[in-house]
Amino acid sequence: MGLQLTRGAEYAIRAMTYLAHYPEGHVASLHEIGEAQDIPESFLAKILQSLVRSGLAVSQRGAHGGFALARPATEITMQQVIEAIDGPISVNQCVLSPEDCGRSASCTVHVAWVRAQEQLMDVLGSVTLESLAPHQATSV
Repeated sequence: MGLQLTRGAEYAIRAMTYLAHYPEGHVASLHEIGEAQDIPESFLAKILQSLVRSGLAVSQRGAHGGFALARPATEITMQQVIEAIDGPISVNQCVLSPEDCGRSASCTVHVAWVRAQEQLMDVLGSVTLESLAPHQATSV
């Protein structure tokens, strides 16, 4: 992934933040999430499947089925949600794979890319779903 989130990652953050508004274990339907967050249901279904596969969400089948967070909102970060959809986050490919760049050892910009990467990951790794949806567990 580059510096811009894909639409899928943006939708994933919105869907997961929506689920974080609810008390732990509450199940929301695909239709409910899509309507509340203005996300096309067909695209949302694929996003939620990826989030379930990554262990961030759980699905429940049946008449009262839907989706819920797989663990407390305090334990799920923006970084995890983005990477579940887009894969590893990087400001520049050389940060993830320095061996693929013949210039990384002598590149004067490499140190700046590494610092930028570290700061970005610090932020995304510290922002939890709970912090994006504070004090709303009972108001939705």
